[in-house]
Amino acid sequence: MLLSKEFTFDAAHNLVKYHGKCEKLHGHTYRLRVVLEGQPDSEGMILDFCELSDIVKKRVISQLDHSYLNDLIPQPSAENIALWIWHEIEEEVRRENCVLYEIHVWETATSCVVLRKSDFN
Repeated sequence: MLLSKEFTFDAAHNLVKYHGKCEKLHGHTYRLRVVLEGQPDSEGMILDFCELSDIVKKRVISQLDHSYLNDLIPQPSAENIALWIWHEIEEEVRRENCVLYEIHVWETATSCVVLRKSDFN
């Protein structure tokens, strides 16, 4: 069973190793989806949505929202942002009954990166 929650944050970045318009400083309203895979516990939940929200806000949104991403993530492409988020929350969300399954990072309304746990095998 999969559980997901979505978030947004605004941030600026530039891709210094990329040659094109994105090498210049610019910003996005990013959309983030965190997906857990698991089975309901004795309370009937994979993980309480409020608890997941608190973890992501504390570990991710508080650091990325209204920030210059290059200060935290070298070459902050959507791919590298997804990897950074994965490493920030993977242990925090792990329970006996669930694990982090996917991270989706939308840089625009039509452009998204998906990072799955199978990408680490």
